[in-house]
Amino acid sequence: MKIGKVEKYIHETLETKGAMFFTLIDPVDYASEKVAVKVGVQAAENGADAILVGGSTGAQGILLDSVTKRIKEKVSVPVILFPGNIATITKYADALYFMTLLNSRNPYWHSQVQMLSAPIIKAMGIEPLPVGYIMVTPGGTAGWIGDVNLIPREKPKIASSLALTGEYLGNRIIVTDVGSNPKLQGFTHVPLEMIRAVKNEITVPYIVAGGISTVDDARNVIKSGADIVQIGTAIEKNEHADAASKAFAKVVKEEGKRKLRS
Repeated sequence: MKIGKVEKYIHETLETKGAMFFTLIDPVDYASEKVAVKVGVQAAENGADAILVGGSTGAQGILLDSVTKRIKEKVSVPVILFPGNIATITKYADALYFMTLLNSRNPYWHSQVQMLSAPIIKAMGIEPLPVGYIMVTPGGTAGWIGDVNLIPREKPKIASSLALTGEYLGNRIIVTDVGSNPKLQGFTHVPLEMIRAVKNEITVPYIVAGGISTVDDARNVIKSGADIVQIGTAIEKNEHADAASKAFAKVVKEEGKRKLRS
């Protein structure tokens, strides 16, 4: 499969900026569709390099169509779907995480859901981004739904070996995620030692998601090797979402420049 427009954009942006900031908008988690759209548009205006739309449950149908379409009409950066299942697809997106949940126990998440959705994605003309997804403890809703054999936080080599496996299988982007709002279970983002281990093994773009709640978190995650930080809850739950997205964009830009100089 040839590299598409959005995947090319990711590579070119990493080459010129050194790091990227993706904002995740889960429409179900916002008070209204209007607020979800507003936060997504603000994030793009404040420097987010892409807007993700979707979630593990409920982000589908008319709601997904409307939020994705309205954000896409107002932003210049790619709008990418973060699908929870075959129903969480809309023709209004530029691209989609075509995910393999690498440490799921259930073969449905390895090939069956992809088989069911691939013809739909092709017919809609959405660019598939071949993503290898890895869930780390605690895993959250995505871990439960995906029947995941969660990677223990103290075992970075398991994560790095699984990430390399994903790359060898053809995944052109790797994501490690701890699930949404892990602080509720006493956890933070993916451990820095694990991020370093994964980055040392793979050559494809590396996204770290989940539990990045402060600008210091984002800074440390990028310093440890992440190419892209994916942030949702820290903006969604912040009553000053506009200021929060500005702050995250600023620190990612700073760390990206530092990486390019090093």
